[in-house]
Amino acid sequence: MADETPVRDVTDDEVAFFGENGWARLPRLVEPGHAALLRERAMEHLAARTRAVTSQVDLAFGQSRDIAETDGHFRALAHAPALGRSAVRLLRGVAAVRVQVTNLLIKEPEGGGHGATEFHQDFPWMPMDRSAMLTVWLALADVPADMGSLRFYSGSHRYGVLGRSFARDGDDQLSQHPWLKELELSPPLDLAAGDATVHHALTVHGAAANRRDSPRLSFTVTYFDAGALYTGTPYRQTDGLGLAVNEPFEHPKFPVVAQ
Repeated sequence: MADETPVRDVTDDEVAFFGENGWARLPRLVEPGHAALLRERAMEHLAARTRAVTSQVDLAFGQSRDIAETDGHFRALAHAPALGRSAVRLLRGVAAVRVQVTNLLIKEPEGGGHGATEFHQDFPWMPMDRSAMLTVWLALADVPADMGSLRFYSGSHRYGVLGRSFARDGDDQLSQHPWLKELELSPPLDLAAGDATVHHALTVHGAAANRRDSPRLSFTVTYFDAGALYTGTPYRQTDGLGLAVNEPFEHPKFPVVAQ
């Protein structure tokens, strides 16, 4: 079946940069017109989200998780063969990828309920037996740097699992590992609607508070090695699904993306 989603493949230079730094900027990953359509869909979903603060993550941004399960526009993007091919190339040594989670994110202006996103890794919470995982972060509207676009400690993905964040006060990665400041911090990024960044699940990343007057809107999709095995580690997304320990994630929630 033809891939009709207006998303491009990553370039050789982007793959090389990602391998070296653990993150990359992907200009015009999605056509701006399609990003505008997704933005309208996102606003509808985010307006209906719960605003309860149940974790420290809720202080940094609001979210609408697993959005691709209920919205066909976001599902088509998350399952786009071009994104699947790109994830396979970026992760290297991976034959295929599964969708781990999709999400709509909103960071309200500073003072409106959301602050900075502390520097953290994504992987320490995960119930997979390997860390071949990445997240594509797509700007649905223009995201100037002072709106809180992501920043990354380049090369931090080479240091393995550094511990969980958002579990208790003061557990961000810079507090736990001050030596990370010796690494290069990516520059502030101005993103246009349809631009994206991509980062490895071991890359330490965070974002400043939104200092503009309008909310920061983005869509994320996380992919992981389709051959990964379930470890049984307690995790809200996988608890109760009947997954077998030491077996692949053969479940409709984790589809393999066509290539």
